[in-house]
Amino acid sequence: MKIGVLALQGAFVEHEKLLHSLGARAVEVRLPPHLDAIDALIIPGGESTTIGKLAVAFNLLEPLRAFAVQKPVWGTCAGMIMLAKDIGRDQPLIGVMDMTIERNAFGRQVDSFEVELDVPVLGPPPFHAVFIRAPRVTRVGEGVEVLARLDDGSIVAVRQGHWLATAFHPELTSDARFHRYFLREVAGLPLRQAAEHV
Repeated sequence: MKIGVLALQGAFVEHEKLLHSLGARAVEVRLPPHLDAIDALIIPGGESTTIGKLAVAFNLLEPLRAFAVQKPVWGTCAGMIMLAKDIGRDQPLIGVMDMTIERNAFGRQVDSFEVELDVPVLGPPPFHAVFIRAPRVTRVGEGVEVLARLDDGSIVAVRQGHWLATAFHPELTSDARFHRYFLREVAGLPLRQAAEHV
């Protein structure tokens, strides 16, 4: 199985390492033809405005949207913003998930934080979540499942069919459970037995 990682900007290498640990082949996506050979796509954290502008510059935005309609996509942090239909401002988006996002919801870079997050679909123990200039979901539409909230009620992980979005950075930890969940449960892709305990 080949999993694309959008490699225009942001933490794409870290995603690739965790995918390799699960037996998946990571393919860097920078141009429209790169989408033809992959089974699913991860949009990494970074700067959503920059990612959007680069996607437009490389004629990639519409192909990304067409890919997302058909195949599984997971957005982390900036990737979550890219997947949302409404972010309260005008910038290039893929715009497929029925949710409203507040950008930089927890403050600036200096306000970054880490927390042990209860994520029922992953089971115990809690997931160590890293938030860096993170967004949060302020509205979910019909069919959007809330997977995790902070103690203050902020929605920070959601799923809508074959789309997954997290406000934090699972790729910055050694815990591959979110990557495994995306591959197996969201994308319906097989994992090698050796990766079951990663």
